[in-house]
Amino acid sequence: MDAHGDDTTVERVAVTDRAAALIRELTTDHGPLMFHQSGGCCDGSSPMCYPVGEFRTGASDVRLGDLDVGLSDPVPVWMSRSQFELWSHTHLTIDVVPGRGSGFSVEAPTGQRFLIRSRLMSEEESARLENEG
Repeated sequence: MDAHGDDTTVERVAVTDRAAALIRELTTDHGPLMFHQSGGCCDGSSPMCYPVGEFRTGASDVRLGDLDVGLSDPVPVWMSRSQFELWSHTHLTIDVVPGRGSGFSVEAPTGQRFLIRSRLMSEEESARLENEG
């Protein structure tokens, strides 16, 4: 139970059922996966999916949370600290749509691509995250 008297945890990231299914399929081919929310440039603003260890995170990155997609290991989601400063009050949901993803993301050859659906967090969600941190 938290300080507000309930056990509801506010999460920064979520995943749709369709995206979770694709992540499970990709894990079979690539092993454990992770996401890094891109800030633009050559890959646009897509969430990039990599095998764990192929994209190095460091002090300039923030771990937004983990996706539970029904595997033994959760799938971590990262974002650069500078981008997080702009998106800190945003809830992100990783989804998948038909199309070609970035050549660097593991779903690129599947004919599908991951994308982010976002919404601003409520004042209550934001306050709870600040209190948890």
